This record gives sequence, C-alpha cells and structure tokens, in this order.
Amino acid sequence: MAALEPSPPSSMESNKPGFPKKILGNKLEDKHLCNCCHNILRRPIQAQCGHRFCSYCFNRTVSNGPQKCSACIKEDIFEEPTSILKQGCAFPDNAVRREVEGLSADCINENCPWKGTIKEYELDHEGKCEFMIIPCPSCKERIRFSEQERHSERECPERTLNCKYCKEPFHFKNIKAHDEICPKYPMICEGCAKKKIPREKYVDHIKFCSKFRTPCRFHVVGCDMSVEKEKIHDHERAFAYEHLNLLLHYIMGMKVSMEGLQPQGLETAGHKLVELQKSLRDLEARVSQLSTTSSGPPVQGAAASSSSSSSGPPGSPASVPLPPPPTLPPTLSVSTSFTPLPSSVGAALELQLHSEKTKVAELGRRCTELEVKSGTFENVVCVLNREVERFTTTMEASNRQHKLDQDKIEALSNKVRQLERTVGLKDLTVAEMEGRLREMAATTFDGVFIWRISDFAKKRQDAVAGRAPAMFSPAFYTSKYGYKMCLRIYLNGDGTGRGTHLSLFFVVMRGLSDALLKWPFNQKVTLMLLDQSNREHIIDAFRPDVTSSSFQRPVSEMNIASGCPLFCPLSKLDAKNSYIRDDTIFIKAIVDLTGL
Repeated sequence: MAALEPSPPSSMESNKPGFPKKILGNKLEDKHLCNCCHNILRRPIQAQCGHRFCSYCFNRTVSNGPQKCSACIKEDIFEEPTSILKQGCAFPDNAVRREVEGLSADCINENCPWKGTIKEYELDHEGKCEFMIIPCPSCKERIRFSEQERHSERECPERTLNCKYCKEPFHFKNIKAHDEICPKYPMICEGCAKKKIPREKYVDHIKFCSKFRTPCRFHVVGCDMSVEKEKIHDHERAFAYEHLNLLLHYIMGMKVSMEGLQPQGLETAGHKLVELQKSLRDLEARVSQLSTTSSGPPVQGAAASSSSSSSGPPGSPASVPLPPPPTLPPTLSVSTSFTPLPSSVGAALELQLHSEKTKVAELGRRCTELEVKSGTFENVVCVLNREVERFTTTMEASNRQHKLDQDKIEALSNKVRQLERTVGLKDLTVAEMEGRLREMAATTFDGVFIWRISDFAKKRQDAVAGRAPAMFSPAFYTSKYGYKMCLRIYLNGDGTGRGTHLSLFFVVMRGLSDALLKWPFNQKVTLMLLDQSNREHIIDAFRPDVTSSSFQRPVSEMNIASGCPLFCPLSKLDAKNSYIRDDTIFIKAIVDLTGL
C-alpha cells in the first residue's frame, strides 16, 4: 500500500491564518470555517467547548492569557470553565484536517488555471503562483509574481544598475547624474574629434592636442577668438595690428585708472612757470634800479680831471654800481664826478629782458595747449571706458546665456542618448516578437509540414555562388508536446549531390518537452517536392537509424541533419515543369505518428 503523502511541515502552523474562502471549488460548509478568522481551517484545533480554530488563530488568541470563546458567547451557550480558551485545553482535530485538505480548490489569482486539493494548494501552489500580485520591494508597484525578475531588471525605476564604463552601482533614476561624474565616461575631443576618451584623462588629452581650440593669448585685453594650438602663431602674426590696438586701449584704461603721469607733468610745468615769473620780476627790478642811477645829477669834483677819470673803459660791467668818491682832506682840492652808463649796457639788458618775456609767453602757450589736449584725452578715455564697460557687460551676459544654452544642449543630448538606448531595446524586443510570430504562424502540431520557398531563382543563385548554400525551415511538431523538427535544403546540392541534385534533410531539434518523449526518434519520415499541378510529386521516405546520433535526444539546439542528398536532379527543375510556379516551390514533410 502506497504511503500517504506527508502534510506540510508544522512550521507553518504558527505563521499563517486560515485559507481564503475563494479557493474552495465546491460548496462551503460552516464546519470548515475557523471561529476566529472565519476562513477555511488551517491545522484545525478543537477547544474543550467543541469549537474549532486555526492553530495560528488559537495561539494568537490565548497568547495574552485565557480568553472567553466568542463563538460560545455568540451562540449563547457560554459556560465556565469549558468556554474559557487557554493553553493546554485544546487538541489538534486531525479528522477535520484530513477532510479540509481533501477539498477541491481553485487558485484565487486572476487568469490562473490551477486546480487541485487544498493540501496540494498549500504544498505546491500557495505563495508560488505565477499570477499572484505582489508589491515590488523597491518601488512598491504591484506586479505579477512571474514578472518580478523582468520588472526588477528592466522596468523598476528604483532598480540598481552597474555602470558599463566604471562598473560602479547606481540607481536607475540617477543615471543622468552618474553620467555627469563618471570618471570612465567616454568623451569626444572637440579639436581632433577623437572618441572614447575617459573623462579622467580628458584634461591631459587637451593639454597636448594640437587641434584643440584654445583662447588667444591676448584674450585678457579683448581678443575673443579661439584658435587651434598648432595655428596660434599664425593667428598672432595675422592679427598683430588688432592685438596692438587692443593693447593700446588696455594701457590707456590702466593709465586712467592709476591716475596716470599727466597731472604730475602739469604740476611740474606750473612750478617752472612760477620760478620763471619770479626771476623775471627780479630782473625788472634791477633794470629799473640801474636806469634810475644813470639818469640822476653828476657829483662835482676837480674840474680838470672829472672828464678823464669818469669815463672808464667800454667793457666795464654795467650791473655793478659805482662806489662813492672818497672824502679828501680840506687842504687838498680834487675835482670828481659820475657819468651815465653807456648805451650798450642798457641795450643788452633790454634784449635779455625781452628774451625772458618771450620764453615765458611760449611756455604759457604750451601749457595752455597741453591742458586742452589733456582735457580732450580725458574725454576720449571716459568714452572708451564707457564702451569697454558696456562691451564687458554684454560679453558677460552672452557668456551666461551661452553657458545656459550649453547646459540645455547637454541635457537634451543626454536625453536623446537615453531615448536612443530605449528605442534600441524596444526595436530588439519588437524584432524578437516578430520572429516569434512568424515562427508561430508557420508552426504545425500534427507531424505534417508544408514549406513554401519563394524567390527560388535568386536563392538558388546565392547557393551556387556560396553566399547561402543551405536554408532552414521553421520548426514543426508531432504534437503540442511532441518532437520538435525542421527541414534543411541545399538548392545546389550537398555532399554527393553538390552541383547535380537538390538535397533535402530532416533535422531533430531540442524541444521543451524532450524529457517526456521516447528516445531515440524512430518515426518514419516522408519528404516530398510537390507538383503544383497535382500530377507527379517527387517523394522519398526513410525510417531513422536509431544508432545514429542524428536521432538521439538533442544536447544542443539541433542534431546533425539526416536525409536525401540526391533528392531531386537539378536538370529536372531546369527543364519545363510544374514544380516551380511564380518562382516558388513547395516542400512537404510527413512524420508517421504511429505509436506516439
């Protein structure tokens, strides 16, 4: 007698209440319900009052001490002490447990086809149903249990990814921020256009890149051009005049800001002018004194000697006044007198005075011109300063706007790259789904398969040229859970039939139900080239050699092909025939299902 299947482990008794009512496939009876949670009994325990509880519910109820039985109170049969629930006063009701575990059950999850008993539900299905709705542990989105892995890897916004450049983990929502700081992120040099430069090496690269555009050395004085490093000297030679002009304006501005040397020059000139005017006044006073002395009355002395003694040599100094005559004793009688200065001395003094006045006038005129020019220069510098300030303000605003534009462009570029990656993944998924749909549309499950090969002439030319010597058909099956097979055709022949015959082979493929099938494959196979006028089909049949590896259980995607290398002479297809119509042929395969 077969042993009974063991019940689920008792560890479940302490952590789960009763089964939900919805799983019961037949009529629900009150005796199968817990008097505490009102669900279907799980590990039923019968209290001394006769009421049944789930083991979990009973232990939870009495965990805080003895309690009154709510069912007894509700039925108005409360009686102490039998209606008091407490530890040690209840026993497992195994008869009801076996009855409950034998009840029919349906999975409560939507679209789930599972059916069985409550015991099977608890052992094999509860908590494992692919259609069960569970919250994602990261983003809390409710998903199916079977989709948990795909959601965690592809869809969850809180999923953790490893950077494909630096291999560091980060949250998917931070992918943009990580790309901005990733030291291994590939950069593109704006000069030489070299790609895939790690960000950590980008600064070192542009230091030595001859194509990288760098600001002109005169950018501090206003040159806003950016030039490739290898062309910087050509730029400086070509724009030497503009650079000197910018440098001149820059120096003029510095002179104004530092109050220049011009006010000091004017102050020095003013001091010299005052000194010259003082010297002029002293000179005029001396000339006036000399004129007064020369125009006064002569002093009387000895008459005989006055004329000869008063006249000195012509070259005597004019600026020295004559000393007074000495006083003589009374006993002596000497006649003396003073005569006027010669006219040549006055003329020399007048000439010197006129020269000094001329110099003073010239110096005054030059000072006036210098003041006028200084005022004009100051006005020009003020205008230039205002223009420079306006230009600087405009440049700063332009630079700020340019930086904002660059940030926007970078953000949009990152978004475009992200969308391109997403579209690429979607395209791959769509292509994969389209391939599956085409395969499903051509798949049969009765061992009979008709393969339509269009564009026969072109495909045969490709086979002759060696570009595509062989073609595989879509897979077909002996039944939904039967053998998986396909056909392989060589339009220019293979092996002994190369260049003379059309070769057709049968291939056993690895399927999902191989573990349930009988091996080796031993079903008769019939291969046919259909006459589209339904008169004379080309037919070949064979029964598999069970010792051949071609018909053993596949260990790879498909076994070695086996079939007919001399299936149909090419000369028969080249002649007028009804096997090819509209550049299309039809191959039919029939697998004998006897014994399956």
